[in-house]
Amino acid sequence: MYVIPYGIKVIMAILIFVIGKMVVKAITKVLIKVMKKAKTDDILIDFISGIIGSLLMLFVIIAAIGQLGVDTTSLVALIGAAGLAIGLSLQSSLQNFASGVMLIVFRPFTSGDFVEVAGIAGIVEKITIFSTQLRTPDNKEMIVPNGKIYGDVITNYSAKPTRRVDMVFGIGYGDDIKKAKEVLESILEEDERILKDPAYVVAVSELADSSVNFVVRPWVNAADYWNVFFDTHEKVKLRFDAENISIPFPQMDIHLDKVES
Repeated sequence: MYVIPYGIKVIMAILIFVIGKMVVKAITKVLIKVMKKAKTDDILIDFISGIIGSLLMLFVIIAAIGQLGVDTTSLVALIGAAGLAIGLSLQSSLQNFASGVMLIVFRPFTSGDFVEVAGIAGIVEKITIFSTQLRTPDNKEMIVPNGKIYGDVITNYSAKPTRRVDMVFGIGYGDDIKKAKEVLESILEEDERILKDPAYVVAVSELADSSVNFVVRPWVNAADYWNVFFDTHEKVKLRFDAENISIPFPQMDIHLDKVES
């Protein structure tokens, strides 16, 4: 007597599950297409579609179980309590996840950029939901949690096409300032990697304890930064030596007074 009504409920529950699964699949496909048209990051597309698909399937399962006559109120409460417990136990992971989403959405850097994050400088190799993989200049692989990155200062050295190379060179107080300035300017003029616009700066910046300091600030393409930095230091030393311009080093003169007994 009860077999037929219960059988109908089972069939309806199966239909709800099958049709619901098809609807969820169709919704996630449409969602993926919309996000791809909006040029959303592939990592974010996979994650969002996976989360939404799982949530929709959870509703479908609850609806199918409810069709069988099971009280779903307590089931929903149990799922909510379990979700809260899991959320509290994975608090740091959720922070990394939220930060990962923000990094992917706002794009302060992309793969291939040279950045400094959480006190670590390196080339970005991979950005995932929970962490970012960097390769340091000495070829070490560093995995940095996204929570540490997004909650701190992010310096992206690759964000702009050009960079200014800041250098300081000192000469002795007995040396010719104008001659030293001309030598520094000629070194910059001879280097084809140094940009004409913006113009470089060569100026006396400080009368230090044992030297007269020049700031030398040329602009270069970002890819030429370190080569220009290293080459300029070498050229300055060689040219100063050739022009008899001294490069002083810290020293102290001690005067002793002889006390007659």
